Amino acid sequence: MTADGRLGRGEGTVPGGTDSGGTGGAAGRGLLVVGDVITDVVALHAGPLAPGTDTTASIRTVAGGAGANVACWAAHRGAADVRLLGRVGKDAAAWHERELAAQGVRPQLVVDPLAPTGTVICMVDGGAAAERTFLTDSGAAVRLEPADWSDGLLDGVARLHLSGYLLFSESGRALVTVALKAARARGVPVSLDPASAGFLAELGAERFLALVEGVDVLLPSRDEARLLTGLADAAEAAAELSRRVPLVVAKQGHEGALVARSGEVSARVPAVPATPRDTTGAGDAFTGAFLAALLAGAGPEDAAAEGCRAGARAVERVGGRPPLPS
Repeated sequence: MTADGRLGRGEGTVPGGTDSGGTGGAAGRGLLVVGDVITDVVALHAGPLAPGTDTTASIRTVAGGAGANVACWAAHRGAADVRLLGRVGKDAAAWHERELAAQGVRPQLVVDPLAPTGTVICMVDGGAAAERTFLTDSGAAVRLEPADWSDGLLDGVARLHLSGYLLFSESGRALVTVALKAARARGVPVSLDPASAGFLAELGAERFLALVEGVDVLLPSRDEARLLTGLADAAEAAAELSRRVPLVVAKQGHEGALVARSGEVSARVPAVPATPRDTTGAGDAFTGAFLAALLAGAGPEDAAAEGCRAGARAVERVGGRPPLPS
């Protein structure tokens, strides 16, 4: 049961019903994000990990998940009517609904009757780059399935964004196929973030590219773009991917972003200076702000600049979410 008393799809109701709003298709103004909702346990440790004994750390439990973070940053950067379809366990459904609503996101959460909410332990080192390592228990997050989808979720939606984590489970891949078909039927453009270089390597580049056929915008990290193309040079990788996807925006961390179309890099967007504290969710912040800018009418280059600004702000915070509205 969700925070407002509704039953999730896993308990017998259909998400995106009468409250999804709007008239449908690209005539709408909303953003629908489909992806993971995760509980993040962030451990910031100043020194190296000490195997077999204690390492002092500052530890916080925060709401996270790539899909949920994207939705929150999109709402934070001004996108109206941001919605999120995700799957959680009964253990934390109410908390995640409250956290999303507080960020201005309309949660459409499916409550899994069997699996707990996914949990990620984020170990962030105290170095200048504040690099993070994840220990991931995906839990309910990767159990989204076609039965959780309703075409009514697209009512009033101008853009659909899919988290790449969906592609790392059989049921998630089936959901992506259904969602892409529904979006194409309504003329709603679709973006996708590959999400995890580690999981992507296990899935395989060609399989991934086949699964995302029909996506309009791909937002890989530098490592993900290299994995998908086998090219070491980031610009060459982005350009090559844009032969398969109409628009590729490759996130380059402290080096900014690359925008590529039709086999060529059309823009190199500089990064915004920042002092990293925790890089968890920086790519999600970029994606959320990028999508918000597109919805506001910006071109891809200007939208990527907005993404860089959000990414810089994100790394100076602990966790993957923006600050709550005042």
